[in-house]
Amino acid sequence: NKARMAFAGLKKQINKANQYVTEKMGGAEGTKLDEDFTEMEKKIDITVELVEDLQLKTKEYLQPNPNARAKMAAVKGISKLSGQAKAATYPQPEGVLGECMLTFGRRLSEDTSMNDSMNIAGQAMVEFGESLKQMADVKYSLDDNVKQNFLEPLHHLQTKDLKEVMHHRKKLQGRRLDFDCKKRRKDKEEEMKLAEDKFAESLHLAQMGMHNLLENDVTVEQISQLASLAEALLEYHRQCSDILQTLTEKLLDKKNEAASRPRREFTPKSLGDLAVPTYDSGSVTPQRSPYHSPQHSPVNSPTKSSQHPTSLFSDNFGNTTGPAKFSVIPAPRAVNPSPWIVLPPDKSASNASPLPSPMKSPSHRGPCSTALYDFDPENPNEIGFKEGDTIQLLSRVDDNWFEGTVNGKTGLFPVSYVQVIVPLP
Repeated sequence: NKARMAFAGLKKQINKANQYVTEKMGGAEGTKLDEDFTEMEKKIDITVELVEDLQLKTKEYLQPNPNARAKMAAVKGISKLSGQAKAATYPQPEGVLGECMLTFGRRLSEDTSMNDSMNIAGQAMVEFGESLKQMADVKYSLDDNVKQNFLEPLHHLQTKDLKEVMHHRKKLQGRRLDFDCKKRRKDKEEEMKLAEDKFAESLHLAQMGMHNLLENDVTVEQISQLASLAEALLEYHRQCSDILQTLTEKLLDKKNEAASRPRREFTPKSLGDLAVPTYDSGSVTPQRSPYHSPQHSPVNSPTKSSQHPTSLFSDNFGNTTGPAKFSVIPAPRAVNPSPWIVLPPDKSASNASPLPSPMKSPSHRGPCSTALYDFDPENPNEIGFKEGDTIQLLSRVDDNWFEGTVNGKTGLFPVSYVQVIVPLP
């Protein structure tokens, strides 16, 4: 009996293959089903694709980081192989950012060496971090809700109802081929009748299965699942909105608290305060004043001439080793054969140069100075000049600025850019 059943099954497979090839290659006509059946098949095929893709895209929406998903899958696989139930938790981005803010916010707020403003900033950072952690917890609740009320019903539909319908459709296709093959070959009437009955049975099961899936009750259930997803998302965003609203109010309070605190006086320490040895006999190479002109004009760094070295010490190999403490200016060849000499501060340039001719004596020109560097003005009340220009001095505005005249123009310029030839009275 078993051998006979096996032979009958093999014969049936051969008949189906023969009929399939004959229809595809030989142009034989198979039994056609009606349009209603064909329409239900199309809708079921769309549903199969929809359910599969919808599950995938929903999981990607809830857990968008592919690397994190891959890591979780690897941990799950390893735990199965080792026989240990180890669940991996998806790292919510809100939680990751919140943990970062909590860590550094606590370091700022707990450090007593920080001033009050930094403490308040640290407290604000902690508030933000805690709110983000709350949002991460709400996101985990959303994941659980969507999994239970949306993904699990879809998975059940895919693995139970749809799978059963597709099984009946596949069986129907095989029995139809067997029936058409026997009908084309005009087999025995008994075999023809048996094949026809099986074909009719599969047709009925396939039709009923597809109809039940497409029936109104099932449609209502699917819409209900979509509504559950919408409600879960609405609740998630509502809770996040409440958290952010509360956070915003707290941060505004912190901002007002920080703004109301009086500014602390701060005096930067000098090298002397830090007990750093200084070169008292030299002068720092002039830099443009770090202070603004009386009209708070920004100031550029001085434009150095190629004839002057930088304001850093250089060793014998030309490497800079530290800030210079001496003004370096060219020495006249008649006085010193060396191309450079070092002058102590507050020395007049006339001490290092030959006596001027009587016609160009500084005493005949009034208060004046010689430009050591190029200066480019940035404000209308400033004047520019080139290295070597002679500038008539009108007044000293403050410790950092002169007022003078050069090339017929009058304005302000930095004290550190010039060498006074004839001082102001």
